[in-house]
Amino acid sequence: MKKNILFVINPISGGKSKLNFAEKVFKHLNLNLFEPSFEFTKWHGHGIELASKGLADGMDIIVAVGGDGTINEIASVLEGTKFTMGIVPFGSGNGLARSLNIPLNEVGAIKRLNNLHYHSIDSGLFNNRKFFNIAGIGFDALISTRFAENVKRGFWGYFKTSISEISNYKHQKYRIEIDGKLIEREAFMISLANSSQFGNNAHIAPFASLDDGFLDVCIVKPFPIYQFPVLGYRMFSKSTHKSKFVEILKAREIKITREYPSAVHLDGEPIQMGVELNISIKPLSLKLLN
Repeated sequence: MKKNILFVINPISGGKSKLNFAEKVFKHLNLNLFEPSFEFTKWHGHGIELASKGLADGMDIIVAVGGDGTINEIASVLEGTKFTMGIVPFGSGNGLARSLNIPLNEVGAIKRLNNLHYHSIDSGLFNNRKFFNIAGIGFDALISTRFAENVKRGFWGYFKTSISEISNYKHQKYRIEIDGKLIEREAFMISLANSSQFGNNAHIAPFASLDDGFLDVCIVKPFPIYQFPVLGYRMFSKSTHKSKFVEILKAREIKITREYPSAVHLDGEPIQMGVELNISIKPLSLKLLN
């Protein structure tokens, strides 16, 4: 029997048009295996509603067509179920898709679905909110907030915003409990990495794995501002672990207490949270068509 496959499309992700996307699906998807249908998101969070409705309507597979934020919405519905998710990357960074070696062009990603290759990955919980690529506290959460305020996305948008914000940014003190062991750190930012990279091949946690049952806790300590380009270089050369300003620890359960409430980000999407943060890993809880 054919599998019912729903493509949930974010029409504005990555700044790229999706008007002819359905035409490409009918041309490159194996229609002997799949019966496709399509929905477009119309507001932030709409993907959650569309994915939930898709499951109720008997869909076997739901494909996120967009960036990490769109993926997060669809995956949040499918995680912990028997249903399968697919990804056609259309974001500005495509961190999760890159980590899964999914082709970044839509034709290649559509054709990849025809292989019917299934793979399960871990997912993260952050104060009961789900994430699948990287969550963050501190400077990267601030930059995610600026992006949500309609700053131009993509690598150069990230770079320019970072430069404009870094001189005024104040680090915090954190109490961090890693699988029951307490440490205290001053930090510029803390990343909770399920995959190795934010996107655009900027690797904050070079050895993070999507299916090892651990999160990589990446603590970036305060550093002289002239070291900022060096840390950027280390991310793109997968060598952050060699920096004296970066500490990386693997963990299943993390409790963080910070000095004051502020934004965190979950897969690049900012959300305000308080001083007490509880993060954990759910091993192999999301089934992907990859």
